[in-house]
Amino acid sequence: MSARSAATPPSASPAVALRGLVKDFSIGLRGVKLRAVDHLDLTVAAGQVYGLLGPNGSGKSTTIKLLLGLLEPSAGSCQIFGLPCDRVEARRDVGYLPESPYFYRHLTGRELVRFYAQMGGLRRAGLAVRVAEVLHVVGLAEAADRRVGTYSKGMLQRVGLAQAMVHDPRLLILDEPTAGVDPVGSAAITELILKLKAQGKTVLITSHLLGQIEDICDRVAILDRGRLVLEGSVPDLVGRADRQALVVEALPPGELEELRAWLAARGRKLESVETPRARLDRIFLDHVGGKKP
Repeated sequence: MSARSAATPPSASPAVALRGLVKDFSIGLRGVKLRAVDHLDLTVAAGQVYGLLGPNGSGKSTTIKLLLGLLEPSAGSCQIFGLPCDRVEARRDVGYLPESPYFYRHLTGRELVRFYAQMGGLRRAGLAVRVAEVLHVVGLAEAADRRVGTYSKGMLQRVGLAQAMVHDPRLLILDEPTAGVDPVGSAAITELILKLKAQGKTVLITSHLLGQIEDICDRVAILDRGRLVLEGSVPDLVGRADRQALVVEALPPGELEELRAWLAARGRKLESVETPRARLDRIFLDHVGGKKP
């Protein structure tokens, strides 16, 4: 049984709501400000897998730290399920896997997850069962009693997922969960994220593996220099209304009207005109990091 009752009704509020969010950092001794997040408006609906994308320095990590209450915004607001993110009640509903987690190497995987379960407020009754459950879910049941210091990179990411999940939060924030993980481990983590979505969880994920993001996310936001430059559903973003793919009976392509006439004169037909898809990595590069191609 999960730590949170399955009968808990879903919240009518979005999982994440950022409004006019600004974060400035002071640099140097002359009062110079560096704006890391610049009037960011963002909404993540409950039950979605949402991708937060951007190049290094785009403001992704700062946004996550603001959402977790680790930083105080310079302006604007951020809420988790309708509650201000600096409220303890809001943070109890969040599980977090940082990009480069540091875990106590002398603890076993089981001891580590139990420690975070207790930090998350789980009581002794049912604690051992819940810890064993999440270790099984992430595929670490057989390695649960090995010391974390002996774990591979992929195993560290999976135990990180276990500690993020153990208190059964409604929102999981995963910062580069497959960084440094081999393709097999990456596929396993992707499958786990989709299972979490099927359970009604909300997952906010950052990743540089744009193909993975495209495959698992419902919506994505692209940040650049602290600003939101593009946001929308993955199908809408990767659909290309400005291109046409021609499917013909093994004939070379040409201009559409000329091809129609050419085919008609030979008793053939144009079978379909389709709207092709662009890859999300191409969309990303078109909106950040300099000139468009």
